[in-house]
Amino acid sequence: MEYRLDDPNAASRLMNRLRLKHWALLAALSDMPVLAQAASAVSVTQPSATKMLADIELAFNFQLFERHSRGLRPTPLGEEVVAFARQSQAGLARFLEGLETKRRGGHGQLVIGAIMGAAPDLVARAVAEIKRERPLLNVRILGETSDQVGTLLERHEIEFAVGRFSSLMQHNMFAFAPLANETMQVVVRRAHPCARQRALTLAGLTVWPWILQPLTSPARQLMEEEFTAVGQSTPANLVECASVFATLQLLQVSDAVGVLPESVVRDHVRAKLLRVLPVAIGKNLKGFGVLTRIGEPLSETAATFIAYLRRYAPLTSMRRPMA
Repeated sequence: MEYRLDDPNAASRLMNRLRLKHWALLAALSDMPVLAQAASAVSVTQPSATKMLADIELAFNFQLFERHSRGLRPTPLGEEVVAFARQSQAGLARFLEGLETKRRGGHGQLVIGAIMGAAPDLVARAVAEIKRERPLLNVRILGETSDQVGTLLERHEIEFAVGRFSSLMQHNMFAFAPLANETMQVVVRRAHPCARQRALTLAGLTVWPWILQPLTSPARQLMEEEFTAVGQSTPANLVECASVFATLQLLQVSDAVGVLPESVVRDHVRAKLLRVLPVAIGKNLKGFGVLTRIGEPLSETAATFIAYLRRYAPLTSMRRPMA
């Protein structure tokens, strides 16, 4: 039977035709273009997956994937279907997790994304507040950089994010409500040779090893602008690291130079594990805020959490020294 998408009954026919396993296979194909790998991910054989894919394309009445030597590549329309499948699977996973929490006597869950600069102060305060109010609420915090939380938000793996736009086109997908600014600091280990120097410049520091975030992050893009402004190329001796924990550890055991938010390095500086170098940086880094998907209502729990973020934002902004 042929299915026409312009048919007013197309949605109900698709529901009758496609099962959860079909959508799971499409979601798997978004990350694994090789059909055998996607089939294994959803626990079916490759012949079964081949038949399922044929059934899916028959249901939609157009080709979803182009076949290549390296696997399957979504067609333009196929990308739309795959994106919906991925969102559906993420929504189902959140629903099941929340249901299991309630079955155990809990009271729902909240899954958010947060950049590392917002986590130690603002997000931590809001989490503590909502947990005092709702002790059994299951709170999950994902991501560390704006590009990471943006991807999670686009894939519907989180309800909202605390971060900033990481690409020019994200304003078409996400709404942004500012919260606070972020002070970036250049840091090294306490016994670093540069720690004893006062006349330091960014250009002079480029001879040392560096640890920076990936190019997709706004903080890294800012640093590239800073290097350009002083007539320097990106340091040749470079480690790219998206993990704040790994960055902090690497800084403590090497002569590398790093640039991190003040809120992230504060405790390490107080503990005399790291030292802030007198090099101004990040004056043009835009403030972070709440990112939400345009046109999608927030849950009551998420709205409450965002209200706490807004309450504490002025306090955390006052704590940060001006760069």
